[in-house]
Amino acid sequence: MGKVYLVGAGPGDPELLTVRAARILAAADIVLHDALVTQEVLKLVSPKARVIDVGKRCGQKLLTQDEINAYLVHAAASYEVAVRLKSGDPLIFGCAGEEIEALRKAGVDFEVVPGITAALAAAAAARISLTDRRFASQVLFTTAHRKGGAISMDWMRAITPDTTVVVYMPGTAYAELGNALLGRGLDPQTPCVIVACATRSSQQMRRTDLAGLGRLSSISAPALLIVGRVARPEAESIAADIWKQVQTNTLQDEQQIT
Repeated sequence: MGKVYLVGAGPGDPELLTVRAARILAAADIVLHDALVTQEVLKLVSPKARVIDVGKRCGQKLLTQDEINAYLVHAAASYEVAVRLKSGDPLIFGCAGEEIEALRKAGVDFEVVPGITAALAAAAAARISLTDRRFASQVLFTTAHRKGGAISMDWMRAITPDTTVVVYMPGTAYAELGNALLGRGLDPQTPCVIVACATRSSQQMRRTDLAGLGRLSSISAPALLIVGRVARPEAESIAADIWKQVQTNTLQDEQQIT
């Protein structure tokens, strides 16, 4: 019996993989990957490995989740190093919980290798501190969709003006999300940032506010929505000024030492 590794592929840039993830991919005998895993990351997989796309495209699944679970158990019986390569982090808005349960029930040894989740990649691309203490006291990772594709907004109850909201997989429901957040009493001028394909060459970014969220032009998937005062341009400006001052002070210290 081999071992299954649930590996986070990160947002797409292979340089953002963990060292452990890259090492496991290089030693893999078989890799079952999501559709969102980039070709640049897949190039790090051992050339001897069997590589299988088990992802979902345009709502159409190549395999059901039960079939993927069974495939993982079978792979552990047939290969020494089996990898389930998942975009972002395996434990954030994926089906890792179901896969872990299937592996446990089958008595298969497994390990989870974390990756950079899309929220952090998008925030870095937009130069936003999700928990900037001047503007936010909490951050909420959520998704507008539940199993079966139904839209759910139960998480709205946790929203305050000091909350940074990060919505994974917003789809095209920007107007609905904006109206729901306005209904919670948020300021119509609350800044919003949408980042698509974060860290990839195809990365796109849109900035607006809650009032204008529903009027945005379509943006390619995968996309992520950040809502909150941390996304205001002046917050970025303040952070840039602080960093510039730090660099200046460091240079002055170095000159004094030399």
